[in-house]
Amino acid sequence: MTDRYFDNFMSDYVQEKATIPGVDDNEKEQDSLIKLLSLPYPTLSENLKRAALDLKETIVMETWGLTKQKVEDTSLYTGTLGTALLLLKSYHVTNNKNDLHLCSEIIKACDSAPSNPRVVSFLLGRVGVCALGAVVANLQGDQHMVDYYLTQFKKIDVSSKDFQSEMIGGKAGYLFACLFLNKNLGHETIPSAHTRAIVEEIIENGRKLGSKERCPLMFESNGERYWGVAHGLAGIMHVLMHFELKPDERADVKNTLKYMINNRFPSGNYPRDEDMKSDELVYWCHGAPGVALTLVKAAEQAAIDASQVVWRRGLLKKVGICHGISGNAYVFLSIYRMTGRVEYLHKAKAFACFLLDRGHKLISEGQMHGGDTPYSMFEGVGGMAYLFLDMTDPVNARFPAYEL
Repeated sequence: MTDRYFDNFMSDYVQEKATIPGVDDNEKEQDSLIKLLSLPYPTLSENLKRAALDLKETIVMETWGLTKQKVEDTSLYTGTLGTALLLLKSYHVTNNKNDLHLCSEIIKACDSAPSNPRVVSFLLGRVGVCALGAVVANLQGDQHMVDYYLTQFKKIDVSSKDFQSEMIGGKAGYLFACLFLNKNLGHETIPSAHTRAIVEEIIENGRKLGSKERCPLMFESNGERYWGVAHGLAGIMHVLMHFELKPDERADVKNTLKYMINNRFPSGNYPRDEDMKSDELVYWCHGAPGVALTLVKAAEQAAIDASQVVWRRGLLKKVGICHGISGNAYVFLSIYRMTGRVEYLHKAKAFACFLLDRGHKLISEGQMHGGDTPYSMFEGVGGMAYLFLDMTDPVNARFPAYEL
């Protein structure tokens, strides 16, 4: 066991069994986890769903009920909008219209609360409130509210040069919101002429810091040349690959990813930034997990290589999806979807079962960090509940607010 992650003692594959005997309280913890992994998938799926729905009720109480429905953080990342996204996921799994209604009410409260004007992304800004609001209103058949949220979305000015290109708070995150709307409400809900201008601006900015011979696109965020999903290359390339690019733009994206692959650590992990020499971080935001989710769209073998790092060093001592076990499980779900190879579904199951079997115990004992915002989507147990719900239908699982 290291400072950052738990040793992964689980086998690459555990055969499911038709029947599972009861677990003796005196058996070793490893045995209880292996027996959980051995459950037939429908049985395990039900266990995960039940745990997720119980956790959802706790999260709603902590982030909505006990706050007397007052919103202080409107973000999807650490704020109340993350609870709305979890409720939307629960609705898709259970078809419980109460979840959809409460989701809508929370979004309306977020819409009325002040938001951070310095960010324009799906994860942190008002952009996320309007985009999620329009999609939920459409599910409710409320065209008036769809029109309202889309009007508010289109009023958001992203033209300022002060906004970064990054995914977590900048223009790549805004483009993701446009993709999210077009996927859920129909092609050209946000016109391609509008998104095209932002794509061109991001590529132009990347070329200014890039080098044609070395790395064609490079970006700075707060003075750092990051590689990861949240602030750097992996997140920006991921979003750009969803758009129709000109041949020279496509080549620059491809060669930027090649540069990253060619300059990864010998372990297969990826640096946090251009100057980082220490191979430490295995997070969605920094390191192999986020890069793997990007490479699934572009370089299958490199994504598989990155997933090996996640399997060895991805049982982090944190629970969330940004820099925790919950997020790292999505690497295996994404590769399973890409390849159809059952060993990757097993690895996703292993990480989910580790959380189901001992997550709460490790958090209560102080051996695992529950997050600075413990009920949030990206730092806390909100992401764990979302993962458990996604495990009920792994073929259609998507990393929330990153994969479409």
